[in-house]
Amino acid sequence: MKTIQSDNYPIYFEDSIAELEKFVKAGNYSRSFILTDEHTSIDCLPLIQAQFAGHENFDIIEVNSGEESKTIDFCIGIWKMLIDFEADRKSLLINLGGGVITDMGGFAASTFKRGIDFVHVPTTLLSQVDASVGGKTGIDMDNIKNIIGTFTQPKAVFIADEFLKTLPARQILSGTAEMLKHGLIKDAAYWAALKNSDLSIPSAELIYRSVEIKNEVVIEDPKENGIRKALNFGHTIGHAVETNSLINDKDPLTHGEAIALGMICEAYLSHKKTGLSSDHLTEIVTVINSLYPKYNLAAANYETLCAIMLKDKKNQNGKINCTLLTSIGQCSLDNICTDAELCESLAWYAAL
Repeated sequence: MKTIQSDNYPIYFEDSIAELEKFVKAGNYSRSFILTDEHTSIDCLPLIQAQFAGHENFDIIEVNSGEESKTIDFCIGIWKMLIDFEADRKSLLINLGGGVITDMGGFAASTFKRGIDFVHVPTTLLSQVDASVGGKTGIDMDNIKNIIGTFTQPKAVFIADEFLKTLPARQILSGTAEMLKHGLIKDAAYWAALKNSDLSIPSAELIYRSVEIKNEVVIEDPKENGIRKALNFGHTIGHAVETNSLINDKDPLTHGEAIALGMICEAYLSHKKTGLSSDHLTEIVTVINSLYPKYNLAAANYETLCAIMLKDKKNQNGKINCTLLTSIGQCSLDNICTDAELCESLAWYAAL
């Protein structure tokens, strides 16, 4: 498996933990810190510590897991720990965890003393194929996902399949949704490979191609002025459903479950607005519904969901903006959708 070269940093796939050790040594950092949560501290941190045994001392910063922790209050806690540990501008922050850790850790590092180096060691499938690649950092505020953040690239990303063995099946499926999205927006052959594969634990080759697709998009459009908006397919509706679920459900949807729902709704909008064929719509719905459980989407929540969508950072001039599909493997950017259209798509999903 080759190393992928992003705009100005490498993404390692082979012997990744050993490559991390080489990176830290070569960087001649004054201090090294590892940001974890309570799960990665138990399941993943020992692999890092074993690689560095006897010749590297890390300070550990641990936060609570879950999207609820991706807030300014937890970020302040990270900054305070860095201050307490006397971190300087030659320090390194290693973000060891899922998307919450890489998003928040990247934001904390990019703003601490106007920016210190950071690397990502993504431990979930979702963070490997999505959050760790692309240079977006962010935290949530007032239940709006990633509304505060920066575009700051890591110095490197280290993807190791050993970490995936620690994940429950539901978390694997959460990451799979982003892989399906990559095929739908840019690579019909990849979509076909995914739908014909055992996705209980996706192969290294499938993961590699997913990262490759995202990286190609990000290199072409690092600041999301054009083609990078393609990566938002399923996310306008999906993020709203995810946010509402986090607030109201005892067992909230995972990110991938919400995005899967969003992709079905936005595929329906694509059929109505941008020429997606009925055959392709049926294929998308069939594949996604075979993987993800149906969510009880109550009509009483549609108005609330539209209100959440209206706060989405991708909107234009106060209008809700969606990325839609023209066919499997091709997308259409900057499609303004009305509340009536969005509610129609939600009702269509609910009636499936």
